[in-house]
Amino acid sequence: QVLLVESGGGLVQAGGSLRLSCLASGRTFNSYGMGWFRQAPGKEREFVAHITWSGGSTYYADSVKGRFTISRENAKNTVYLQMNSLKPEDTAVYYCAAFTGVNVRSPAGYDYWGQGTQVTVSS
Repeated sequence: QVLLVESGGGLVQAGGSLRLSCLASGRTFNSYGMGWFRQAPGKEREFVAHITWSGGSTYYADSVKGRFTISRENAKNTVYLQMNSLKPEDTAVYYCAAFTGVNVRSPAGYDYWGQGTQVTVSS
């Protein structure tokens, strides 16, 4: 069992930055790959980024590549999402999740989810 709590969301102007954090409970955090997803109103949940358990590999959606960076500190049971050059289309609820499946880009590959944090980017 892994409990996840996101923080760091808020309102920012286009071009600005935010850093999201996801704090995990449980001693097995460093055995999980971790992902960030987002969901805008009326849209399906979509993949944003993934980091392997060691932090050695990362994966990004094309829409955020070059602007967002995922990282983790296993000693702090925390995964981060640094978001730069934010655009209004980045507005969504952002979720972190622990990976237990096959496809890192599919929500079906994650069994544990946080409650989400709202990110709103104004134009």
